[in-house]
Amino acid sequence: MAMVQSISYERSGEWLKLPAETLAGFAGADVRPIEAGSHPHHVRQWLLALGLFPEKWLNRLFSVGGIRMEDDSILLRTFVPADGGSDAMLRLLHADGGVTHHGQLQADVLHLDDWCIVLDKPAGMPVHPSAPGHRGTLDEEAARISLLRGDSLPAKHIHRLDDDTAGPVLYARNELAQLRLDEAMRTKAIGRQYVALVQGSLRQSRGTIDEPIGKDRHHKSRRRVSPGGEHAVTHFEAIERYKRATLVRLWLETGRTHQIRVHMSHIGHPLVGDMLYGGSDSKLRHQALRGERLTFAHPWTGEELSLDAKEPDWFAEARERHASL
Repeated sequence: MAMVQSISYERSGEWLKLPAETLAGFAGADVRPIEAGSHPHHVRQWLLALGLFPEKWLNRLFSVGGIRMEDDSILLRTFVPADGGSDAMLRLLHADGGVTHHGQLQADVLHLDDWCIVLDKPAGMPVHPSAPGHRGTLDEEAARISLLRGDSLPAKHIHRLDDDTAGPVLYARNELAQLRLDEAMRTKAIGRQYVALVQGSLRQSRGTIDEPIGKDRHHKSRRRVSPGGEHAVTHFEAIERYKRATLVRLWLETGRTHQIRVHMSHIGHPLVGDMLYGGSDSKLRHQALRGERLTFAHPWTGEELSLDAKEPDWFAEARERHASL
């Protein structure tokens, strides 16, 4: 699918407004120019021929009256408010006095525009509700941030982190962005870089763990390396070695539940503080793992974004403490 980075757009309420002349620059020799004021059916057919947008999205837009042409501009109903409308979102905004928080936790905004949000999730905050009515999630935070920005666009997470893992999480703010970012995840085009503190001195300077991960039938919360599990690949390199621990940088090729924690425990180096997988620490009560960098192509411009998350104080304290042993 062609990229659209050279196409400037105007947001007019819920509508994405694009100049037909600019879009026509992507047309091949066999695609005829579109006439001003064309019927929505002809506009859809013309856009499908250009190949700039997913067919599924254009067909759905057409079915709900979301395609039209005004003079020389194409209008696509792209910026649709979240389910429940602005009234429900306003109740969410004011539920806690209009303050974005989860107890004392707060997610920093690393990127925000009409198409996507990247939030730096703190350890201890779940990405999504685990039960009806569950509050204080990153999903809720993303919705609240949209309202504080002055709109009620949805926020759909593209990937997740464990509750006690800190780091950047990517959200789509409209259906077109979600389709493109979901596809990027499927094709492994979104880079996720992590840093962990693992127990013991890691002998290898770098390596790859290619072991399937499945559920542990003896413990409902645990996962384990299992021949019948799902394909899982983790790449790692040692950054610093301490007397009783190693600072490790990791990259995920797949995204299985607890993948880094399971894989590092499997090779005999559970994460510091990760009691579920054999780790321990005198002060830290959860795994010493944080997302360090998120890299992805912007769903509209195609520009590569590389966003770094700040090292949390708790992680710095654990790292420095082990370095001084």
